[in-house]
Amino acid sequence: MAKIYVGNLPFSATEAELRTLFGQHGTVESVSLPTDRETGRPRGFGFIEMSQADASRAIQALNGHALGGRQLRVNEAQDRPRGGGGGGHRGGGGRW
Repeated sequence: MAKIYVGNLPFSATEAELRTLFGQHGTVESVSLPTDRETGRPRGFGFIEMSQADASRAIQALNGHALGGRQLRVNEAQDRPRGGGGGGHRGGGGRW
């Protein structure tokens, strides 16, 4: 299974619309459109899961494709580095 990053999405894009668009290039396993925690509005990017072969075809065909007046940026998603950034333990210098 491959995870595809889709950037520069119009804020009006829906999961159904992306499932249809990417479905032209293979079987779409899942679609995720993250929203802003504070406002609940779309963040302008999403993720699609497809088989590796279907994902390669979709990336080739849809990178630069116009959707809602915007050119999509489509590539294989990179794993986020674990740890380091935000959240986590913020303890002082006390003993455990």
